[in-house]
Amino acid sequence: MQDAARTYQEWLSDPYFDKNTKAELLGIAEDEAEITDRFYRNLAFGTGGLRGILGAGTNRMNIYTVRKATQGLANYILTQEGWEGGVAIAYDSRIMSPEFAQEAALVLNANGIGTYRFESLRPTPELSFAIRKLHCIAGVVITASHNPREYNGYKVYWKDGVQIVPPHDRNIMDEVAKVAGFDQVKMISLEEAEQSGLYHTIGQEIDDAYISEIMALAINKDMIRKYASDLKVAYSPLHGTGNIPVRRILSELGFTQVAVEPRQAIPDGTFPTAPFPNPEDKRAWELPLKLAKEIDADIVLATDPDADRLGVYAKDAKTGEYVGFTGNTLGTLIAAYILRERTKNGTMPEKPALVTTIVSTDMVKPLAKEFHAALVETLTGFKYIGEKIGEFEQTGEYDYVFGLEESYGCLPGTHARDKDACAAVMMLCEIAAFCRSRGRTLVDALDDLYRMYGYYREDQVSVDMKGMEGEEKIRNLMGSLRGHSVDEIGGFKVLALRDYGSGVRRSYADLSETPTGLPKSNVLYYELDEGSWCAARPSGTEPKIKFYFGVRGESAADAEDRAERLRKGLLELAGLA
Repeated sequence: MQDAARTYQEWLSDPYFDKNTKAELLGIAEDEAEITDRFYRNLAFGTGGLRGILGAGTNRMNIYTVRKATQGLANYILTQEGWEGGVAIAYDSRIMSPEFAQEAALVLNANGIGTYRFESLRPTPELSFAIRKLHCIAGVVITASHNPREYNGYKVYWKDGVQIVPPHDRNIMDEVAKVAGFDQVKMISLEEAEQSGLYHTIGQEIDDAYISEIMALAINKDMIRKYASDLKVAYSPLHGTGNIPVRRILSELGFTQVAVEPRQAIPDGTFPTAPFPNPEDKRAWELPLKLAKEIDADIVLATDPDADRLGVYAKDAKTGEYVGFTGNTLGTLIAAYILRERTKNGTMPEKPALVTTIVSTDMVKPLAKEFHAALVETLTGFKYIGEKIGEFEQTGEYDYVFGLEESYGCLPGTHARDKDACAAVMMLCEIAAFCRSRGRTLVDALDDLYRMYGYYREDQVSVDMKGMEGEEKIRNLMGSLRGHSVDEIGGFKVLALRDYGSGVRRSYADLSETPTGLPKSNVLYYELDEGSWCAARPSGTEPKIKFYFGVRGESAADAEDRAERLRKGLLELAGLA
Protein backbone atom coordinates (compact mmCIF):
# COMPACT_ATOMS: atom_id res chain seq x y z
CA MET A 1 0.00 0.00 0.00
CA GLN A 2 1.38 3.39 -0.98
CA ASP A 3 1.05 6.77 0.76
CA ALA A 4 -2.09 8.06 -0.94
CA ALA A 5 -1.74 11.72 0.13
CA ARG A 6 1.87 11.93 -1.02
CA THR A 7 1.17 10.28 -4.37
CA TYR A 8 -1.78 12.61 -4.87
CA GLN A 9 0.48 15.64 -4.42
CA GLU A 10 3.05 14.16 -6.81
CA TRP A 11 0.41 13.92 -9.53
CA LEU A 12 -0.55 17.56 -8.94
CA SER A 13 3.03 18.81 -9.17
CA ASP A 14 4.57 16.56 -11.85
CA PRO A 15 4.51 18.18 -15.34
CA TYR A 16 4.07 14.68 -16.85
CA PHE A 17 0.34 14.79 -16.04
CA ASP A 18 -1.86 16.99 -18.21
CA LYS A 19 -3.94 19.96 -17.05
CA ASN A 20 -7.27 18.11 -17.30
CA THR A 21 -5.98 15.40 -14.98
CA LYS A 22 -4.80 17.98 -12.47
CA ALA A 23 -8.09 19.87 -12.66
CA GLU A 24 -9.98 16.66 -11.88
CA LEU A 25 -7.70 15.99 -8.91
CA LEU A 26 -8.04 19.54 -7.57
CA GLY A 27 -11.77 18.93 -7.53
CA ILE A 28 -11.38 16.28 -4.83
CA ALA A 29 -8.84 18.20 -2.71
CA GLU A 30 -11.16 18.24 0.32
CA ASP A 31 -12.31 14.62 -0.04
CA GLU A 32 -9.79 12.54 1.90
CA ALA A 33 -11.67 9.28 1.35
CA GLU A 34 -11.76 9.79 -2.41
CA ILE A 35 -8.04 10.66 -2.51
CA THR A 36 -7.28 7.52 -0.55
CA ASP A 37 -9.37 5.32 -2.84
CA ARG A 38 -7.74 6.75 -5.97
CA PHE A 39 -4.16 6.54 -4.71
CA TYR A 40 -3.82 3.88 -2.00
CA ARG A 41 -2.53 1.39 -4.58
CA ASN A 42 -1.69 0.94 -8.22
CA LEU A 43 -4.61 -0.41 -10.23
CA ALA A 44 -4.05 -4.12 -10.06
CA PHE A 45 -2.84 -5.81 -13.23
CA GLY A 46 -4.43 -9.19 -12.68
CA THR A 47 -4.34 -12.48 -14.54
CA GLY A 48 -6.39 -10.98 -17.38
CA GLY A 49 -5.16 -7.38 -17.36
CA LEU A 50 -6.65 -4.19 -15.95
CA ARG A 51 -10.20 -3.28 -15.05
CA GLY A 52 -11.25 -0.28 -13.01
CA ILE A 53 -13.20 2.93 -12.66
CA LEU A 54 -12.31 5.70 -15.09
CA GLY A 55 -10.58 8.74 -13.62
CA ALA A 56 -7.35 10.31 -12.47
CA GLY A 57 -5.21 8.38 -10.00
CA THR A 58 -3.03 5.32 -9.69
CA ASN A 59 -6.06 3.15 -8.84
CA ARG A 60 -8.05 4.28 -11.86
CA MET A 61 -8.22 3.59 -15.59
CA ASN A 62 -6.57 6.48 -17.45
CA ILE A 63 -3.98 6.99 -20.17
CA TYR A 64 -1.16 6.86 -17.61
CA THR A 65 -2.09 3.53 -16.07
CA VAL A 66 -2.65 2.14 -19.57
CA ARG A 67 0.80 3.33 -20.66
CA LYS A 68 2.50 1.72 -17.65
CA ALA A 69 0.71 -1.56 -18.18
CA THR A 70 1.64 -1.54 -21.87
CA GLN A 71 5.30 -0.85 -21.09
CA GLY A 72 5.37 -3.90 -18.84
CA LEU A 73 3.67 -5.94 -21.56
CA ALA A 74 6.22 -4.67 -24.12
CA ASN A 75 9.11 -5.60 -21.85
CA TYR A 76 7.80 -9.15 -21.63
CA ILE A 77 6.97 -9.49 -25.32
CA LEU A 78 10.54 -8.54 -26.25
CA THR A 79 11.84 -11.56 -24.31
CA GLN A 80 9.66 -13.97 -26.28
CA GLU A 81 10.34 -15.79 -29.50
CA GLY A 82 8.11 -14.47 -32.27
CA TRP A 83 7.75 -10.95 -30.85
CA GLU A 84 8.26 -9.62 -34.38
CA GLY A 85 4.70 -10.75 -35.16
CA GLY A 86 3.39 -7.69 -33.37
CA VAL A 87 0.24 -7.07 -31.36
CA ALA A 88 -3.40 -6.83 -32.51
CA ILE A 89 -5.48 -4.17 -30.75
CA ALA A 90 -9.27 -3.78 -30.57
CA TYR A 91 -11.60 -1.63 -28.53
CA ASP A 92 -15.30 -1.25 -27.74
CA SER A 93 -17.69 1.66 -27.31
CA ARG A 94 -16.76 2.61 -23.76
CA ILE A 95 -15.57 6.05 -22.72
CA MET A 96 -11.86 6.47 -23.59
CA SER A 97 -11.65 3.10 -25.37
CA PRO A 98 -10.31 4.55 -28.67
CA GLU A 99 -7.81 6.71 -26.77
CA PHE A 100 -6.57 3.82 -24.62
CA ALA A 101 -6.16 1.65 -27.73
CA GLN A 102 -4.11 4.40 -29.37
CA GLU A 103 -1.93 4.90 -26.29
CA ALA A 104 -1.25 1.16 -26.09
CA ALA A 105 -0.27 1.04 -29.75
CA LEU A 106 2.14 3.97 -29.46
CA VAL A 107 3.89 2.56 -26.38
CA LEU A 108 4.36 -0.76 -28.17
CA ASN A 109 5.61 1.04 -31.29
CA ALA A 110 8.06 3.06 -29.17
CA ASN A 111 9.49 -0.27 -28.03
CA GLY A 112 9.91 -1.46 -31.62
CA ILE A 113 6.85 -3.72 -31.60
CA GLY A 114 4.43 -3.57 -34.52
CA THR A 115 0.72 -3.07 -33.92
CA TYR A 116 -2.46 -3.88 -35.87
CA ARG A 117 -5.19 -1.61 -34.53
CA PHE A 118 -8.77 -1.94 -35.71
CA GLU A 119 -10.06 1.17 -37.47
CA SER A 120 -13.16 1.29 -35.26
CA LEU A 121 -14.85 -0.64 -32.48
CA ARG A 122 -14.98 -4.45 -32.80
CA PRO A 123 -16.19 -7.43 -30.72
CA THR A 124 -13.71 -9.01 -28.34
CA PRO A 125 -13.96 -12.45 -30.03
CA GLU A 126 -12.91 -10.85 -33.32
CA LEU A 127 -9.74 -9.67 -31.58
CA SER A 128 -9.08 -13.28 -30.52
CA PHE A 129 -9.61 -14.36 -34.14
CA ALA A 130 -7.38 -11.58 -35.52
CA ILE A 131 -4.40 -12.55 -33.35
CA ARG A 132 -4.17 -15.97 -34.95
CA LYS A 133 -5.17 -14.76 -38.42
CA LEU A 134 -2.34 -12.19 -38.41
CA HIS A 135 0.15 -14.45 -36.57
CA CYS A 136 0.63 -11.89 -33.80
CA ILE A 137 2.52 -12.59 -30.58
CA ALA A 138 -0.26 -11.06 -28.47
CA GLY A 139 -3.41 -8.97 -28.47
CA VAL A 140 -4.99 -6.23 -26.40
CA VAL A 141 -8.67 -5.31 -26.24
CA ILE A 142 -9.90 -2.22 -24.45
CA THR A 143 -13.19 -3.15 -22.78
CA ALA A 144 -14.83 -3.56 -19.40
CA SER A 145 -17.22 -6.09 -20.93
CA HIS A 146 -20.57 -5.90 -19.09
CA ASN A 147 -19.51 -3.60 -16.22
CA PRO A 148 -21.39 -0.34 -15.51
CA ARG A 149 -20.55 2.82 -17.47
CA GLU A 150 -17.93 4.18 -15.05
CA TYR A 151 -15.59 1.27 -15.82
CA ASN A 152 -13.14 0.43 -18.56
CA GLY A 153 -10.55 -2.30 -18.90
CA TYR A 154 -7.53 -3.68 -20.72
CA LYS A 155 -7.44 -7.40 -21.53
CA VAL A 156 -4.34 -9.16 -22.81
CA TYR A 157 -4.34 -12.20 -25.09
CA TRP A 158 -1.44 -14.39 -26.17
CA LYS A 159 -0.55 -15.70 -29.62
CA ASP A 160 -2.97 -18.62 -29.29
CA GLY A 161 -5.88 -16.16 -29.13
CA VAL A 162 -6.58 -16.99 -25.48
CA GLN A 163 -6.60 -14.51 -22.62
CA ILE A 164 -3.28 -14.87 -20.85
CA VAL A 165 -2.91 -17.97 -18.67
CA PRO A 166 0.13 -19.38 -16.80
CA PRO A 167 2.97 -18.82 -17.21
CA HIS A 168 2.41 -15.70 -19.31
CA ASP A 169 -0.11 -14.07 -16.96
CA ARG A 170 2.20 -14.11 -13.93
CA ASN A 171 5.24 -13.17 -15.99
CA ILE A 172 3.47 -10.16 -17.50
CA MET A 173 2.18 -9.14 -14.06
CA ASP A 174 5.77 -9.21 -12.80
CA GLU A 175 6.98 -7.05 -15.67
CA VAL A 176 4.18 -4.53 -15.16
CA ALA A 177 5.06 -4.33 -11.46
CA LYS A 178 8.69 -3.55 -12.35
CA VAL A 179 7.64 -0.36 -14.19
CA ALA A 180 7.88 1.73 -11.03
CA GLY A 181 7.71 5.19 -12.55
CA PHE A 182 6.20 6.87 -15.57
CA ASP A 183 9.70 7.92 -16.65
CA GLN A 184 10.25 4.27 -17.62
CA VAL A 185 7.45 4.39 -20.20
CA LYS A 186 8.54 4.84 -23.82
CA MET A 187 6.32 6.90 -26.13
CA ILE A 188 6.37 8.18 -29.71
CA SER A 189 3.87 10.24 -31.67
CA LEU A 190 1.39 8.75 -34.13
CA GLU A 191 3.26 10.40 -36.99
CA GLU A 192 6.53 8.80 -35.88
CA ALA A 193 4.82 5.43 -35.45
CA GLU A 194 3.34 5.51 -38.95
CA GLN A 195 6.65 6.61 -40.47
CA SER A 196 8.43 3.74 -38.73
CA GLY A 197 6.15 1.21 -40.44
CA LEU A 198 5.15 -0.27 -37.08
CA TYR A 199 1.62 1.17 -36.85
CA HIS A 200 -0.98 -0.62 -38.99
CA THR A 201 -4.74 -0.14 -39.29
CA ILE A 202 -6.94 -3.18 -39.93
CA GLY A 203 -10.63 -3.63 -40.62
CA GLN A 204 -12.73 -5.02 -43.45
CA GLU A 205 -10.42 -7.86 -44.46
CA ILE A 206 -10.45 -9.26 -40.91
CA ASP A 207 -14.22 -8.72 -40.63
CA ASP A 208 -14.85 -10.75 -43.78
CA ALA A 209 -12.63 -13.60 -42.65
CA TYR A 210 -14.18 -13.64 -39.17
CA ILE A 211 -17.77 -13.68 -40.44
CA SER A 212 -16.88 -16.37 -42.99
CA GLU A 213 -15.61 -18.64 -40.22
CA ILE A 214 -18.79 -18.13 -38.22
CA MET A 215 -21.07 -18.82 -41.17
CA ALA A 216 -19.19 -22.08 -41.81
CA LEU A 217 -20.40 -23.35 -38.43
CA ALA A 218 -24.01 -23.71 -39.66
CA ILE A 219 -25.04 -27.36 -39.63
CA ASN A 220 -28.31 -27.44 -41.58
CA LYS A 221 -27.99 -24.61 -44.10
CA ASP A 222 -30.83 -25.67 -46.39
CA MET A 223 -33.23 -25.86 -43.47
CA ILE A 224 -32.17 -22.38 -42.26
CA ARG A 225 -32.76 -20.85 -45.70
CA LYS A 226 -36.24 -22.41 -45.83
CA TYR A 227 -37.48 -21.24 -42.43
CA ALA A 228 -35.39 -18.20 -41.41
CA SER A 229 -37.63 -15.69 -43.14
CA ASP A 230 -40.63 -16.93 -41.10
CA LEU A 231 -39.09 -15.86 -37.79
CA LYS A 232 -39.24 -12.39 -36.28
CA VAL A 233 -36.14 -11.32 -34.34
CA ALA A 234 -35.74 -8.36 -31.98
CA TYR A 235 -32.14 -7.45 -31.21
CA SER A 236 -30.21 -4.99 -29.04
CA PRO A 237 -26.43 -4.47 -29.03
CA LEU A 238 -26.84 -2.48 -25.78
CA HIS A 239 -24.90 0.47 -27.26
CA GLY A 240 -21.93 -1.81 -27.98
CA THR A 241 -20.00 -3.55 -30.74
CA GLY A 242 -22.45 -6.23 -31.81
CA ASN A 243 -24.75 -4.27 -34.11
CA ILE A 244 -22.90 -4.56 -37.43
CA PRO A 245 -21.60 -8.16 -37.18
CA VAL A 246 -24.82 -9.59 -35.70
CA ARG A 247 -27.02 -7.94 -38.33
CA ARG A 248 -24.68 -9.14 -41.07
CA ILE A 249 -24.78 -12.71 -39.78
CA LEU A 250 -28.58 -12.72 -39.53
CA SER A 251 -28.87 -11.25 -43.03
CA GLU A 252 -26.54 -13.81 -44.56
CA LEU A 253 -28.44 -16.60 -42.81
CA GLY A 254 -31.66 -15.40 -44.41
CA PHE A 255 -33.41 -13.78 -41.44
CA THR A 256 -35.26 -10.94 -43.11
CA GLN A 257 -37.54 -9.92 -40.23
CA VAL A 258 -34.95 -8.43 -37.86
CA ALA A 259 -35.70 -5.31 -35.82
CA VAL A 260 -32.88 -3.57 -33.96
CA GLU A 261 -33.76 -1.49 -30.90
CA PRO A 262 -33.02 1.94 -32.41
CA ARG A 263 -31.97 3.77 -29.24
CA GLN A 264 -29.53 1.02 -28.30
CA ALA A 265 -28.12 0.53 -31.80
CA ILE A 266 -25.84 3.55 -31.43
CA PRO A 267 -22.46 2.87 -29.78
CA ASP A 268 -22.31 5.00 -26.65
CA GLY A 269 -20.08 4.46 -23.63
CA THR A 270 -22.46 6.35 -21.36
CA PHE A 271 -25.11 3.67 -21.98
CA PRO A 272 -27.93 6.22 -21.74
CA THR A 273 -30.74 3.64 -22.01
CA ALA A 274 -28.93 0.72 -20.35
CA PRO A 275 -26.87 1.77 -17.31
CA PHE A 276 -26.32 -1.93 -16.59
CA PRO A 277 -25.35 -3.18 -20.08
CA ASN A 278 -25.29 -6.83 -19.12
CA PRO A 279 -27.69 -9.40 -20.62
CA GLU A 280 -27.49 -11.24 -17.29
CA ASP A 281 -29.20 -8.26 -15.65
CA LYS A 282 -32.98 -8.02 -16.07
CA ARG A 283 -32.72 -4.22 -16.03
CA ALA A 284 -31.02 -4.37 -19.45
CA TRP A 285 -34.08 -5.95 -21.08
CA GLU A 286 -36.73 -3.24 -20.76
CA LEU A 287 -36.37 -1.78 -24.26
CA PRO A 288 -35.56 -5.03 -26.14
CA LEU A 289 -38.64 -6.73 -24.67
CA LYS A 290 -40.80 -3.70 -25.40
CA LEU A 291 -39.67 -3.85 -29.04
CA ALA A 292 -40.32 -7.60 -29.11
CA LYS A 293 -43.92 -7.12 -28.02
CA GLU A 294 -44.46 -4.35 -30.56
CA ILE A 295 -43.38 -6.55 -33.48
CA ASP A 296 -44.57 -9.87 -31.98
CA ALA A 297 -41.03 -11.26 -32.13
CA ASP A 298 -40.34 -14.97 -31.82
CA ILE A 299 -36.93 -14.46 -30.26
CA VAL A 300 -35.23 -11.54 -28.52
CA LEU A 301 -31.43 -11.16 -28.47
CA ALA A 302 -29.07 -8.85 -26.60
CA THR A 303 -25.27 -8.78 -26.70
CA ASP A 304 -23.11 -7.02 -24.14
CA PRO A 305 -20.88 -4.06 -25.12
CA ASP A 306 -17.95 -6.15 -26.38
CA ALA A 307 -20.24 -8.83 -27.87
CA ASP A 308 -18.85 -11.85 -26.13
CA ARG A 309 -22.01 -12.55 -24.07
CA LEU A 310 -25.44 -13.31 -25.49
CA GLY A 311 -28.76 -13.08 -23.68
CA VAL A 312 -31.97 -14.58 -25.09
CA TYR A 313 -35.72 -14.45 -24.53
CA ALA A 314 -38.12 -16.58 -26.59
CA LYS A 315 -41.88 -16.42 -26.99
CA ASP A 316 -43.79 -19.28 -25.44
CA ALA A 317 -46.49 -20.17 -28.00
CA LYS A 318 -48.69 -21.65 -25.27
CA THR A 319 -48.83 -18.54 -23.07
CA GLY A 320 -47.73 -15.73 -25.38
CA GLU A 321 -45.18 -14.66 -22.74
CA TYR A 322 -41.44 -14.18 -23.27
CA VAL A 323 -39.30 -16.68 -21.38
CA GLY A 324 -35.72 -15.78 -20.44
CA PHE A 325 -32.83 -18.18 -20.94
CA THR A 326 -29.89 -18.25 -18.54
CA GLY A 327 -26.33 -18.74 -19.70
CA ASN A 328 -26.66 -22.35 -18.58
CA THR A 329 -29.90 -23.10 -20.41
CA LEU A 330 -28.77 -21.31 -23.57
CA GLY A 331 -25.45 -23.15 -23.57
CA THR A 332 -27.10 -26.51 -22.93
CA LEU A 333 -29.63 -25.92 -25.72
CA ILE A 334 -26.86 -25.17 -28.23
CA ALA A 335 -24.73 -28.07 -27.00
CA ALA A 336 -27.62 -30.52 -27.36
CA TYR A 337 -28.38 -29.33 -30.90
CA ILE A 338 -24.76 -29.57 -32.04
CA LEU A 339 -24.26 -33.03 -30.56
CA ARG A 340 -27.53 -34.38 -31.94
CA GLU A 341 -27.30 -32.90 -35.44
CA ARG A 342 -23.61 -33.60 -35.99
CA THR A 343 -24.13 -37.18 -34.83
CA LYS A 344 -27.07 -37.46 -37.24
CA ASN A 345 -25.21 -36.11 -40.28
CA GLY A 346 -21.94 -37.91 -39.56
CA THR A 347 -19.74 -34.86 -38.88
CA MET A 348 -19.09 -35.60 -35.23
CA PRO A 349 -15.32 -35.91 -34.66
CA GLU A 350 -13.83 -39.15 -33.41
CA LYS A 351 -13.19 -37.97 -29.84
CA PRO A 352 -15.72 -35.20 -29.16
CA ALA A 353 -15.48 -33.09 -26.02
CA LEU A 354 -17.70 -30.54 -24.34
CA VAL A 355 -15.78 -28.09 -22.18
CA THR A 356 -17.38 -26.25 -19.28
CA THR A 357 -16.48 -24.69 -15.93
CA ILE A 358 -16.86 -25.96 -12.39
CA VAL A 359 -19.68 -23.49 -11.62
CA SER A 360 -21.75 -24.15 -14.74
CA THR A 361 -24.76 -26.43 -15.11
CA ASP A 362 -24.60 -30.16 -14.41
CA MET A 363 -27.24 -30.77 -17.09
CA VAL A 364 -24.45 -31.18 -19.63
CA LYS A 365 -23.23 -34.29 -17.81
CA PRO A 366 -26.07 -36.64 -18.87
CA LEU A 367 -26.15 -34.86 -22.25
CA ALA A 368 -22.47 -35.58 -22.90
CA LYS A 369 -22.91 -39.17 -21.73
CA GLU A 370 -25.78 -39.81 -24.15
CA PHE A 371 -23.72 -38.68 -27.14
CA HIS A 372 -20.49 -40.34 -25.97
CA ALA A 373 -18.69 -37.02 -25.60
CA ALA A 374 -16.08 -36.33 -22.95
CA LEU A 375 -17.00 -33.61 -20.47
CA VAL A 376 -13.98 -31.54 -19.46
CA GLU A 377 -14.28 -29.07 -16.58
CA THR A 378 -12.06 -26.04 -16.04
CA LEU A 379 -11.77 -23.23 -13.53
CA THR A 380 -14.16 -20.29 -13.86
CA GLY A 381 -13.24 -18.03 -16.77
CA PHE A 382 -13.60 -18.69 -20.48
CA LYS A 383 -9.87 -18.38 -21.00
CA TYR A 384 -9.50 -21.82 -19.47
CA ILE A 385 -11.98 -23.22 -21.98
CA GLY A 386 -10.08 -21.50 -24.80
CA GLU A 387 -6.84 -22.95 -23.47
CA LYS A 388 -8.28 -26.46 -23.77
CA ILE A 389 -8.77 -26.03 -27.53
CA GLY A 390 -5.05 -25.57 -28.02
CA GLU A 391 -4.24 -28.43 -25.67
CA PHE A 392 -6.51 -30.79 -27.60
CA GLU A 393 -4.93 -29.71 -30.88
CA GLN A 394 -1.46 -30.41 -29.53
CA THR A 395 -2.13 -33.69 -27.72
CA GLY A 396 -4.90 -35.16 -29.86
CA GLU A 397 -6.61 -36.32 -26.66
CA TYR A 398 -10.00 -34.88 -27.63
CA ASP A 399 -11.71 -32.93 -30.41
CA TYR A 400 -13.29 -29.70 -29.19
CA VAL A 401 -16.97 -29.49 -30.11
CA PHE A 402 -18.42 -26.79 -27.87
CA GLY A 403 -17.64 -24.79 -24.75
CA LEU A 404 -19.98 -23.04 -22.36
CA GLU A 405 -19.97 -21.19 -19.06
CA GLU A 406 -22.73 -19.96 -16.78
CA SER A 407 -22.07 -16.26 -17.38
CA TYR A 408 -23.79 -16.14 -20.78
CA GLY A 409 -20.71 -17.20 -22.74
CA CYS A 410 -20.22 -20.00 -25.23
CA LEU A 411 -18.11 -20.87 -28.26
CA PRO A 412 -19.12 -23.11 -31.14
CA GLY A 413 -16.13 -23.79 -33.37
CA THR A 414 -12.47 -22.91 -32.90
CA HIS A 415 -12.19 -19.75 -35.00
CA ALA A 416 -11.83 -17.75 -31.77
CA ARG A 417 -10.50 -18.82 -28.39
CA ASP A 418 -12.90 -16.76 -26.30
CA LYS A 419 -16.66 -16.73 -25.87
CA ASP A 420 -18.35 -15.34 -28.94
CA ALA A 421 -21.84 -13.84 -28.90
CA CYS A 422 -21.81 -13.38 -32.68
CA ALA A 423 -21.25 -17.10 -33.23
CA ALA A 424 -23.79 -17.89 -30.50
CA VAL A 425 -26.38 -15.79 -32.37
CA MET A 426 -25.76 -17.85 -35.49
CA MET A 427 -26.21 -21.18 -33.68
CA LEU A 428 -29.20 -20.03 -31.62
CA CYS A 429 -31.02 -18.71 -34.67
CA GLU A 430 -30.34 -21.96 -36.53
CA ILE A 431 -31.95 -23.81 -33.63
CA ALA A 432 -34.94 -21.44 -33.74
CA ALA A 433 -35.37 -22.18 -37.46
CA PHE A 434 -35.07 -25.90 -36.75
CA CYS A 435 -37.79 -25.64 -34.11
CA ARG A 436 -40.01 -23.68 -36.54
CA SER A 437 -39.56 -26.44 -39.12
CA ARG A 438 -41.23 -28.77 -36.64
CA GLY A 439 -43.90 -26.36 -35.45
CA ARG A 440 -42.15 -25.80 -32.13
CA THR A 441 -40.31 -23.03 -30.26
CA LEU A 442 -37.08 -22.58 -28.33
CA VAL A 443 -39.14 -22.82 -25.13
CA ASP A 444 -40.45 -26.23 -26.27
CA ALA A 445 -36.88 -27.36 -27.01
CA LEU A 446 -35.73 -26.42 -23.51
CA ASP A 447 -38.71 -28.19 -21.95
CA ASP A 448 -37.73 -31.31 -23.91
CA LEU A 449 -34.26 -31.19 -22.35
CA TYR A 450 -35.71 -30.89 -18.85
CA ARG A 451 -37.92 -33.92 -19.42
CA MET A 452 -35.00 -35.92 -20.77
CA TYR A 453 -32.28 -35.02 -18.28
CA GLY A 454 -33.99 -33.57 -15.21
CA TYR A 455 -35.06 -30.15 -14.02
CA TYR A 456 -31.74 -28.45 -13.34
CA ARG A 457 -31.74 -24.99 -11.83
CA GLU A 458 -28.68 -22.81 -11.22
CA ASP A 459 -28.24 -19.28 -9.97
CA GLN A 460 -25.75 -16.99 -8.29
CA VAL A 461 -25.67 -14.19 -5.76
CA SER A 462 -23.12 -11.40 -6.14
CA VAL A 463 -22.26 -9.19 -3.17
CA ASP A 464 -20.46 -5.89 -3.86
CA MET A 465 -17.55 -5.11 -1.53
CA LYS A 466 -15.81 -2.05 -2.92
CA GLY A 467 -12.56 -0.30 -2.10
CA MET A 468 -9.82 -1.12 0.38
CA GLU A 469 -12.30 -2.17 3.06
CA GLY A 470 -14.11 -4.39 0.57
CA GLU A 471 -10.92 -6.24 -0.32
CA GLU A 472 -10.33 -6.94 3.36
CA LYS A 473 -13.93 -8.13 3.86
CA ILE A 474 -13.62 -10.57 0.96
CA ARG A 475 -10.34 -11.97 2.31
CA ASN A 476 -11.86 -12.37 5.78
CA LEU A 477 -15.00 -14.01 4.42
CA MET A 478 -13.10 -16.58 2.36
CA GLY A 479 -10.85 -17.23 5.37
CA SER A 480 -13.88 -17.73 7.59
CA LEU A 481 -15.46 -20.19 5.17
CA ARG A 482 -12.22 -22.16 4.98
CA GLY A 483 -12.01 -22.31 8.76
CA HIS A 484 -15.64 -23.31 9.29
CA SER A 485 -16.54 -27.00 9.08
CA VAL A 486 -20.12 -27.50 7.95
CA ASP A 487 -22.22 -30.67 7.62
CA GLU A 488 -25.18 -29.26 5.70
CA ILE A 489 -26.15 -26.20 3.68
CA GLY A 490 -29.81 -25.35 3.21
CA GLY A 491 -30.82 -28.84 4.28
CA PHE A 492 -28.47 -30.51 1.79
CA LYS A 493 -25.80 -32.79 3.22
CA VAL A 494 -22.19 -31.86 2.43
CA LEU A 495 -20.44 -34.80 0.78
CA ALA A 496 -17.09 -33.18 0.02
CA LEU A 497 -15.32 -29.85 -0.07
CA ARG A 498 -13.02 -28.88 -2.91
CA ASP A 499 -10.65 -26.10 -1.88
CA TYR A 500 -9.11 -25.00 -5.15
CA GLY A 501 -6.90 -22.62 -3.20
CA SER A 502 -5.03 -25.55 -1.65
CA GLY A 503 -5.74 -27.88 -4.55
CA VAL A 504 -7.33 -30.50 -2.26
CA ARG A 505 -10.71 -32.27 -2.30
CA ARG A 506 -11.72 -33.56 1.14
CA SER A 507 -14.37 -36.29 1.38
CA TYR A 508 -16.68 -36.08 4.37
CA ALA A 509 -17.42 -39.81 4.23
CA ASP A 510 -13.93 -41.11 4.98
CA LEU A 511 -11.95 -37.85 5.44
CA SER A 512 -9.71 -38.82 2.54
CA GLU A 513 -7.95 -36.06 0.58
CA THR A 514 -7.27 -36.11 -3.14
CA PRO A 515 -6.07 -33.47 -5.64
CA THR A 516 -8.75 -31.35 -7.32
CA GLY A 517 -6.98 -31.86 -10.63
CA LEU A 518 -7.11 -28.18 -11.56
CA PRO A 519 -4.73 -25.24 -11.04
CA LYS A 520 -4.95 -23.44 -7.73
CA SER A 521 -7.57 -20.71 -7.47
CA ASN A 522 -9.39 -18.94 -4.64
CA VAL A 523 -12.57 -21.00 -4.90
CA LEU A 524 -14.46 -23.18 -2.42
CA TYR A 525 -16.80 -25.79 -3.92
CA TYR A 526 -19.22 -27.86 -1.82
CA GLU A 527 -20.45 -31.16 -3.23
CA LEU A 528 -23.93 -31.81 -1.78
CA ASP A 529 -26.33 -34.72 -1.84
CA GLU A 530 -29.39 -34.96 -4.11
CA GLY A 531 -27.33 -33.77 -7.08
CA SER A 532 -26.79 -30.30 -5.62
CA TRP A 533 -23.70 -28.11 -5.19
CA CYS A 534 -22.60 -24.60 -4.27
CA ALA A 535 -19.43 -22.52 -4.47
CA ALA A 536 -17.88 -19.26 -3.27
CA ARG A 537 -15.46 -17.25 -5.38
CA PRO A 538 -14.17 -13.65 -5.33
CA SER A 539 -14.65 -12.03 -8.74
CA GLY A 540 -11.50 -11.58 -10.77
CA THR A 541 -12.78 -8.46 -12.55
CA GLU A 542 -15.12 -6.66 -10.12
CA PRO A 543 -15.06 -5.70 -6.42
CA LYS A 544 -17.47 -8.43 -5.35
CA ILE A 545 -17.72 -11.98 -4.10
CA LYS A 546 -19.90 -14.46 -5.96
CA PHE A 547 -21.86 -17.41 -4.63
CA TYR A 548 -22.96 -20.03 -7.14
CA PHE A 549 -25.36 -22.91 -6.61
CA GLY A 550 -27.17 -25.61 -8.55
CA VAL A 551 -29.83 -28.26 -7.92
CA ARG A 552 -31.69 -31.00 -9.77
CA GLY A 553 -35.44 -31.38 -9.18
CA GLU A 554 -38.21 -33.74 -10.20
CA SER A 555 -40.22 -30.86 -11.66
CA ALA A 556 -39.77 -27.17 -12.38
CA ALA A 557 -41.48 -26.25 -9.11
CA ASP A 558 -39.40 -28.75 -7.16
CA ALA A 559 -36.18 -27.37 -8.66
CA GLU A 560 -37.19 -23.80 -7.79
CA ASP A 561 -37.94 -24.82 -4.21
CA ARG A 562 -34.60 -26.61 -3.83
CA ALA A 563 -32.70 -23.68 -5.34
CA GLU A 564 -34.31 -21.21 -2.94
CA ARG A 565 -33.49 -23.42 0.05
CA LEU A 566 -29.89 -23.68 -1.06
CA ARG A 567 -29.61 -19.95 -1.74
CA LYS A 568 -30.77 -19.11 1.78
CA GLY A 569 -28.52 -21.72 3.35
CA LEU A 570 -25.47 -20.52 1.43
CA LEU A 571 -26.01 -16.90 2.47
CA GLU A 572 -26.52 -17.98 6.08
CA LEU A 573 -23.25 -19.90 5.93
CA ALA A 574 -21.49 -16.78 4.65
CA GLY A 575 -23.11 -14.59 7.31
CA LEU A 576 -24.89 -12.52 4.66
CA ALA A 577 -28.49 -13.60 5.21
